[in-house]
Amino acid sequence: MIIEIYGLIRSIGTLYIWIIIIASFLSFVRPDPYNPVVQVLTRLTEPVFAFIRKKLPFVVFSGIDLSPLVIIFGLQFIDIIIRNILLG
Repeated sequence: MIIEIYGLIRSIGTLYIWIIIIASFLSFVRPDPYNPVVQVLTRLTEPVFAFIRKKLPFVVFSGIDLSPLVIIFGLQFIDIIIRNILLG
């Protein structure tokens, strides 16, 4: 049962990482903000990006925003911690 719950949590984390990657690539292209896919990606990622930018202002320098990278590293770190705790 615990392994299945861990698998579900890991799948959700992996899905969110891919959402972050796609949203980051879209930020370089400047897509139509009225596109429903772009709106969903923005709603899913922007609150977390804004939180990281607020708490860690040094992740944005010279116009380059590294908050997606910080979030991905954080999610990977949480995954490793949970795996070590649950699976020993």
